[in-house]
Parts: sequence; C-alpha cells; structure tokens
Amino acid sequence: MSKSNKGAGADAAPAARPEARIAKGFRDIEAAELKGLNDMLGVIRSVYERYGFDPLETPALEYTDALGKFLPDQDRPNAGVFSFQDDDEQWMSLRYDLTAPLARYVAQNINSLPKPFRRYAFGNVYRNEKPGPGRFRQFMQFDADTVGAESVAADAEICMLAADTLEALGIKRGDYIIKVNSRKVLDGVLELAGVDLTDTTQTGKRLTVLRAMDKFDKFGVEGVAQLLGKGRKDESGDFTPGAGLDDANSRIITSFLTAAQGAREGAIERVNKIIGGNARAEEGLRELETMSNLVTAAGYDASRIAFDPSVVRGLEYYTGPVFEAELTFQVKDEDGNTVRFGSVGGGGRYDDLVARFTGQKVPATGFSIGVSRLQAALAHVGQKAQTALGPVVVLVMDKGEIAAYQKMVQQLRNAGIRSEMYLGSAGMNAQMKYANKRNSPCVVIQGSNEREAGTVTLKDLIEGAKAAAAIKDNKEWKEARAGQVTVRAGDLIAEVRKILARHS
Repeated sequence: MSKSNKGAGADAAPAARPEARIAKGFRDIEAAELKGLNDMLGVIRSVYERYGFDPLETPALEYTDALGKFLPDQDRPNAGVFSFQDDDEQWMSLRYDLTAPLARYVAQNINSLPKPFRRYAFGNVYRNEKPGPGRFRQFMQFDADTVGAESVAADAEICMLAADTLEALGIKRGDYIIKVNSRKVLDGVLELAGVDLTDTTQTGKRLTVLRAMDKFDKFGVEGVAQLLGKGRKDESGDFTPGAGLDDANSRIITSFLTAAQGAREGAIERVNKIIGGNARAEEGLRELETMSNLVTAAGYDASRIAFDPSVVRGLEYYTGPVFEAELTFQVKDEDGNTVRFGSVGGGGRYDDLVARFTGQKVPATGFSIGVSRLQAALAHVGQKAQTALGPVVVLVMDKGEIAAYQKMVQQLRNAGIRSEMYLGSAGMNAQMKYANKRNSPCVVIQGSNEREAGTVTLKDLIEGAKAAAAIKDNKEWKEARAGQVTVRAGDLIAEVRKILARHS
C-alpha cells in the first residue's frame, strides 16, 4: 500500500452511525399489549366464524390502480397512500383498508367463488396522513364482508354481527349503539339542498357538506349550520371554510339531522316528512325500514341498532346502507375532561367496487373494526392489558453443569411449560434481576448442594415480591425466604404447575 493511501485511510472520518428512531406515525407494540391484542382477535374471530364467515388473507401491497382512489382526504397530492414503483415501473401501494383488496380478489376469482362469498380478514392497513395523538399511519382492522348478496338482509346481518362482537368483548348493552344510515338518503338530501351530484366540479362541495353533517353530534345544529354556510371558527380561533350553501338549503340539511333527535323508535318516519318527494332518498329510507324490521324480529331493539342521520362514513365507495359502531359510555381524556369514546368501527354497502374490474355490478356489504381503538376502549371498561407472564427461568449456578440445566429446561418444555435457561454470563443476583425483567413467575435454582441432595429450589417471584413489600428489614427478609420452596427434583414439573396455577 502506498504512503498516500495509508494517509487517506488514517485521516478518513468514521462512518456516520444511524440514529435509532422510529418512523413518524408508527409505533412499536410490546408484549403486554400484544397479548391483549391476540386475546381480543380470538374473540372477534370466534364471533365472525359463528356467523359463517371464512378467513382470507390478501397482500399488504397491491397495484395502485387496483386499490383505486377512495380516501376522503383530497388535500394531499398522494391521496393518502404510500406508493412506489417496482422493477417493472408499475405503481404499487400499501393497502389503505381491507375492502379494496377484497374487491380485487373477488374480481380475479369470481367464477370459482361461492355466491354469496363470505369472508373475514384482519391485518395492518396504512394511511399516508398527518399523524397525531392516537392517530397512526399503520393500524389494524378486522373485517367481515358478504359479496354477492343484493338483499338488505345482508346489511342487517352485518349490524347484528357488530353488536354481538362488541358484547362478546365485554361491552355491555347500553354502552354501545350500532348507528345506521344510507348513502342514498344522504345523496337525496344533498339533492334537495341544491348540490348537483352529477357535476364533478361540485365534488368538493359534496364532501364538505358530508363532513359538516358528520360533526352534528359534536357541534350541534349551530356548528353544522356554520360549516354548511360560510364556515366556522373554533375556540382556538382556527377557521374551517364552509360549503357555501345558502340559509334555505342549509335548513333542509339541519332539519333532516334534527328530525331524528329524541326517541330512536319512529325516527325513520319523522325523517320521511323532511325528504318526501326525492326518489333516491325515499328508496334509501325503505331499505332502512326493512333493515329495522329484520333486526327487530331477530331480537335487536333500537337501543342496540338504530337509524341515525348523522352517520356519513368517509370512504367514497359506499352506495347504500352505512353503519357505525359507537361506544356511548363516558371516559376522561388526558386533561380530565369527560368525553364519549365514540366510534370503534363501521362499514356499509359498496355495490360498485368489484364492477371496477368486471364491468358488472356485484353487490357487497361489510363491517370493519378499528382494532387498536377498540382495544383502548376495552381498557376503559376494566379490561386493561396485564403484563404478559414471562417464562420460567432456570438459573445457571454452575457453568460446568450447563448440560444438566439444559436438560431441566427441556423437561419443562416437554411438559408444555414456557421456560428458558439463563444464557448470559452474570452471577445469581443479575440472573434474578433478569428473571424479574422478563416477568417470570418463578425461577428454578439448583446449586451443588441441591444437586447432591436430588432437589431443586423454586422461587415464586410474584408471591416473593408481595411478601417482601410487607417485610421491614433485610434480616427478616432473609429469614422469611419469601415465596421459596425446596422440592424433590422429580416433583419439579408438578410444583412449577402449582405456581403457574396461582398466577394464571
């Protein structure tokens, strides 16, 4: 090597280390939350399968044109999806929901699928949206869909499925409501209010009106009227531009929203007086009335499934009934204010989505649970995620006897007990700290004295911690040997099971 090369190597700056950071809008999920998540998914799956839905998994990536552009966020140039070009220069996107991939799957396999086709699916979806508190770019959904059924009996069944799922997860009756509306009704009301649905230049106005209607529960009549008109300024001074409707057309929409206030029973009849004369809206109301009769006959009264004109749903592909699962109990926010938890899922009918591929109408309806939001809600009703119980840890007291410790671990595993041998190089105190960090229920100790006597010592870490909290000094703690027992080596499995039974 030349002198000049040596000098260059000696003077070269060390390679920059990457910063350990997580991508904006994403999060790591740790063991305790994952355990609660898996338990919840199992409950949802059992309800969906009881209704006759079968599982299906589609890829997280789809060709961009197959997904379509249905997200309501029109202010972002990339339409809210993560996209890139593959080696063939074809655009691909991460799925933003589980419904658009289902439409592609049905279109691709339409001749071989049973009709109707009933499937459930769960997995992460991705939205390239501005993240915020509790708003992430990756989140999990759990869907159930019926494809190929034109009857609104399929929509009614989906609403009953949603109610049964919430109750199976521990949400009591009276603490939730499945709210139902119809895009046909909404479109009819917009027509009555002077919004031309056939004019593509008014698409922005239509979306602004729908967003305003969606705020009815939050802002009331006055706030919605402002959003329908010139706009609304909130308490912080921020101004939201309105839809620009005149007062007469704005009153048509607010009258529609207020007509359903009060008793849930009879709300459809009260709304019918507002929208009379619009064929589209009347057709939607007839479908909602049929759904109401069906769910009532099945034992679901208006306290569980009911018409609500403020349900809009953001995705643009809905064509008929739309529904939203709302939790009605109150919780405290970060500032201590009392708020309602709100929506944890929703869905609706999308009869034109498969037709994008086939050119033929394929009726479909479905419901999607926002898994992370529902999991947070369950924590508020007392089902908080517990720290996941870790493995039993076999301590290594004598490095020359590792084979014996490994054999002991394998006996525990063969008995179906989650366990591990300590694989580090530290002493006993550090091994105990390790077991505590792993949330181990107990450790197995066998030093030379125990080995000669044919015994093992088991230390119940959970009981030991409880006892230690009540002990005042170190001498008393040593004498108490809290949570510790010595047993015959042949009784290891049985004694560990006793400890696990105490803490399962």
